[in-house]
Amino acid sequence: MTKFMEPLGKRILYFHQILGEMVILLGRIIYFFREAPRNVQSILTQMAIIGYDTLPVASVMAFFVGMVLALQTGVELQKYGGQNIIGAIVGHSMVRELGPVMTSFLVAGRVGSAMAAELGVMTVYEEIDALRTLDIDPVRYLAMPRFIACIICVPALVIYSDCIGIVGGALISNLHPQIFVSYATYYDSLTAALKVKEIGTGLTKAVVFGSIVSLVACYVGFATSGGARGIGQSTTRAVVLSFMLILIADYFLTRLLL
Repeated sequence: MTKFMEPLGKRILYFHQILGEMVILLGRIIYFFREAPRNVQSILTQMAIIGYDTLPVASVMAFFVGMVLALQTGVELQKYGGQNIIGAIVGHSMVRELGPVMTSFLVAGRVGSAMAAELGVMTVYEEIDALRTLDIDPVRYLAMPRFIACIICVPALVIYSDCIGIVGGALISNLHPQIFVSYATYYDSLTAALKVKEIGTGLTKAVVFGSIVSLVACYVGFATSGGARGIGQSTTRAVVLSFMLILIADYFLTRLLL
């Protein structure tokens, strides 16, 4: 039992150390927000990578998530004659939970891993040290633009994914012969159920999740060592750590915002 507890204790201490270092990095990023006007080009470049380039994948993901959600709930509700509220169920699920979480997972897997790998390569091949030699702070030059781009683009992607998912749910609700809910009934149920509070909850989650993705990617990238093998491990570590922190944050935000 003691042998089992020792490595567990070390892992907990290591996790606390990671969180502490990430909080310090977050503080430095926020400190350099004042330099954002001088880094507009870098921020726009990152926004194009995070937002525009992710739209095709986000469209497919959100459309089929909305379709599956409508199909599963619609078939069950039809047994009890309650299929008319399917629009409210799809809307609530997409806006409050599935939209922010699934979109953030997508950004973490597609963009966060690429950020960690890019910064990891720069760290391993001493490009970060070269920036410091030139009196350029890597946090200001590399981390801050990525962080700002993420907290802008992830909420925008979430709104887009919510809309696509709701459209996918409407399509299945109307065309599936076992469900058959008209578009008018679907959208009446949707608009009656969705309030500003629900939309605000989803966007709040999106901002927090976007912050987590960019912060984890930058932290892991700056901490990379060990050559090509270390870069690969950092990419995997960034995705796994982002997923874990997103799910933990999702629970606490849900409790807080309910």
